[in-house]
Amino acid sequence: MHIAYLIPTLDHIGGAERQLISLATGMARRGWRVTVIALRGDGGHAAQTLSIANVSFLSLEMRKGLLDPRGWSRLRRWINAAKPDIVHAHLAQAALLARGIRMLAPCRVLIDTIHSPAPGTAKRRLAYRLSSSAPDMVTAVSRACAQPWLRARAIRSSELLIIPNGIDIARWKSTRDPANEASRSCCPPSSFRWIAVGRLDPVKDYETLLMAFSMLPLFARLAIAGCGPLENDLRRRVAELGMQDRVEFLGFQEDIRPFLQNSDGFVLTSRWEGLPIALMEASACELPAVFTETSGARELFPFSTLPVVPVGDSAALAVAMKSLMQLPKSRLRELGQTGRQEIVNRFDQQSVLTRFENLYRQLLMMNPYPSRQRRKAESAGQSATCSSEINL
Repeated sequence: MHIAYLIPTLDHIGGAERQLISLATGMARRGWRVTVIALRGDGGHAAQTLSIANVSFLSLEMRKGLLDPRGWSRLRRWINAAKPDIVHAHLAQAALLARGIRMLAPCRVLIDTIHSPAPGTAKRRLAYRLSSSAPDMVTAVSRACAQPWLRARAIRSSELLIIPNGIDIARWKSTRDPANEASRSCCPPSSFRWIAVGRLDPVKDYETLLMAFSMLPLFARLAIAGCGPLENDLRRRVAELGMQDRVEFLGFQEDIRPFLQNSDGFVLTSRWEGLPIALMEASACELPAVFTETSGARELFPFSTLPVVPVGDSAALAVAMKSLMQLPKSRLRELGQTGRQEIVNRFDQQSVLTRFENLYRQLLMMNPYPSRQRRKAESAGQSATCSSEINL
């Protein structure tokens, strides 16, 4: 069976892109034929990663976004020639393209996945409503992510399934030596190494982080991993606050694990999150964390004792970070181990892959032939299958 994953681009890697790569390579290892299609860009390092995993990569080279007719024509021709059994789109732009192209190039199963709790403009919400008969299923990475879309009537609960992000728990793990940590547990810290991971965009609210960090003791250090349009502004802000020797910009890192494994605490200051991948990965590496009160982070750790602060409140963030820094190393280690166990129990990549694989097989059974829209006669059966998963 052939799966085609559709996404706007892989040239810039964020949480959604990393999840798509994980899903594509995981399904390829399970014996599915997989193609990843980007609306634009050449795929960068991600295309090489996919190739090594025996996943094909194709770019539609849509320089004008959804208004580029060449991309529509390329995708239509490719679907008619390759005849994928499943088209699975990620993020809104790819989802709308996939919904529209199904009218021109029928397929057996169409799925799109919501990664962000922001349903976007009124125009986008209207486009989702008008094309609601196209996908056989809409999935969302969290309930927190799905709720704004449901309230905006951009999607319907009867065609929604919650399948969370997942990570490879064998790959994301701590490398700390407990014996060495115990020997230093009574010593005053020479430094406390904080790390933040994420694209340098307004939604990550690094301005609040830098203001909070300026209130911390001088032995605190901060590394920020990511690139984006705000990098120059944030560097200037660091200079204005006189913290050039305490704050390091790591840029985009192909493998962030060594940086997480050599840090003492993780901080997330997002204004909103669907289901924060960076927080999942840090927790799997047994890093205790401070994070803002977003519904996505709370869904990740619903009963956590980790410090949680209001969005945009730099003073409260500084207090929370100080409180974590003042804990004994034994308590920090305990918090880190508890966080990892939560990830292991609920977000193991293999269980997420199995849930998607089961969904694919079920929808393929319901749709033996290509069609231009969801089969109405079978939508009730699909809804019954999904209702127990939602509970919104």
